[in-house]
Amino acid sequence: MPLAARQWIRKMRGGAQAHLIVAEDGQHYVVKCKQNPQHRRVLVNEWVSRTLLDYLGLPSPRTELIELSEEFLALHPELTISIGNRSQPVAPGLHFGSRMPVDPNRFVIYDYLPDALLRQIANMRDFLGVLVFDKWVNNADSRQCVFFRAQVKEFLAQEYWPKKVAFVALMMDHGYTFGGPHWRLDDSPLTGLYCRPLVYEAVTGLGSFEPWIERVRSFPPEVLDNAFKQVPEWWLNGDREPLEQMLENLWRRRMRIDALVEATRTGRVNPFPNWPI
Repeated sequence: MPLAARQWIRKMRGGAQAHLIVAEDGQHYVVKCKQNPQHRRVLVNEWVSRTLLDYLGLPSPRTELIELSEEFLALHPELTISIGNRSQPVAPGLHFGSRMPVDPNRFVIYDYLPDALLRQIANMRDFLGVLVFDKWVNNADSRQCVFFRAQVKEFLAQEYWPKKVAFVALMMDHGYTFGGPHWRLDDSPLTGLYCRPLVYEAVTGLGSFEPWIERVRSFPPEVLDNAFKQVPEWWLNGDREPLEQMLENLWRRRMRIDALVEATRTGRVNPFPNWPI
């Protein structure tokens, strides 16, 4: 069920011009609106990507449909989208919401950690799993994530880390999966990489990317079908057939996942210092 917006907090940085909003469940959500400058398809990409990440066992923010009513928008004229030198109000309806993992009023959420702290995150290996995901779905952006200190058991499987509290990385911002608004599954050795080579030091071969390579290879078509059916029609504007075709291509592409990951070594710089070409 959609969640109604209750409080506007502020506009977020970034090309999608998202807004931070508190919904009726009391949680903070980063809300991307349908008429964002990046294209309405980025909402579809975000929605489908969360389903795929869940199945692969990779940590990402919870997502919800956030309803911005006419009454709420009238109370918050700050809810606008800027295109060029024009500013236009957000349209009422259902928009995409990515839930903040912790209360930003009480805890700090980082988009960068120095190497000394990055080495201490509880789920470093998830950077290998999410690279498999990014190669499969042609994430045309670099890998984005946020870090925060938390009770590890609330976000990760217990076997990850013996400590009760640690830094956790959450994989986020998937608007440019599937080639962004183009819905193309191109191949590139550079896309999807995280900016810090440290996270790939443990890679010594394709085996380092298990179990995620096998999970992609054996990905159930019904999971893709359910994701397809759950996309709001209002976001698609008649694009359901192109979306269906793209997801069919994605399912066939899963059998190439080994080659897609291995090709990452052929870019300008091999990001895997312990897996030489």
